[in-house]
Amino acid sequence: MACCVPLSSSSSSVLLSQKPETLSFGCRVSSDKLSFGGSSFKFGTIKKGQRDRLSYYVCRAASVTFRDLDADDFRHPLDKQNTLILRAIPGLNELGKALLGTVTEQIMLLENIGTSVLVSKNQLPELHQLMTEAAEILNIEAPDLYVRQSPVPNAYTLAISGKKPFVVVHTSLVELLTRKEFQAVLAHELGHLKCDHGVWLTFANILTIGAYTVPGLGGLIAQSLEEQLFRWLRAAELTCDRAALLVAQDPKVVISVLMKLAGGCPSMAEQLNVDAFLEQARSYDKASSSPVGWYIRNAQTRQLSHPLPVLRAREIDDWSRGHDYKALLNRAIKMKSVQSV
Repeated sequence: MACCVPLSSSSSSVLLSQKPETLSFGCRVSSDKLSFGGSSFKFGTIKKGQRDRLSYYVCRAASVTFRDLDADDFRHPLDKQNTLILRAIPGLNELGKALLGTVTEQIMLLENIGTSVLVSKNQLPELHQLMTEAAEILNIEAPDLYVRQSPVPNAYTLAISGKKPFVVVHTSLVELLTRKEFQAVLAHELGHLKCDHGVWLTFANILTIGAYTVPGLGGLIAQSLEEQLFRWLRAAELTCDRAALLVAQDPKVVISVLMKLAGGCPSMAEQLNVDAFLEQARSYDKASSSPVGWYIRNAQTRQLSHPLPVLRAREIDDWSRGHDYKALLNRAIKMKSVQSV
């Protein structure tokens, strides 16, 4: 998801430097003109949808790509730790391979292909461009992208052995987010593939279901696996939020996504405040710092597949201020990605 503030229907900011804090210039698209630096150009009346596209195509800066990017360059420490724990569970890989048989994989593949729209250069080309650009920045092959009708904002990745992985996004998510925010979501999903989370994500969805069907100890096995997998999933999500930031190159874009998923809707989008959401995150940290608060916080998150949105917002804000993120930006190579209308 490489602008320095969330792209809206009226304005966006872009960066010309690998260091976002050092050099920037403004680009604004209003109802009848384009303002670029100190100049402005008059148009006829521009409708909202056209304005969004102008903001995307005209106001993009040269992005950067991470040619030598390794997953461990941005992997969250908890992801590393919990991945090692999962790999140490006896028989986990064997059980996963047994459950992820040919029939199961085929069902999952056909279910998504048969009920979604495949994005391409000729089908939803704007979304295709966002995926292609995000994949180039992260130095990974772009997976197939499908859009599926659903009122629940969501995106997920499936990596099936021997087949090209694919990402599925729901229509309500497309409607909820700006284009830069949507690209951050795509980058998050690419992070799963970059870090080889895909197979583990599929395990998480199927292992517990399969284990619960085993007579006798199946329930106990599933409960133990579920706890370990959910702990790993929460850590993996923190890693992929970092991948989103590497593409967006602005923490406010990523945090805005989390804020909207927590309590946003298209009609209220312009009233949402990222700084206020970060303050809310700090309030949560303070409230959960006592022994009782710590216990409640653990109980609240134990059965969740994703960390709480406020915690994810605080985590990505902290990482964006740290040395590791700035060092990665300094290593990046400029892309020739400025487009004309």
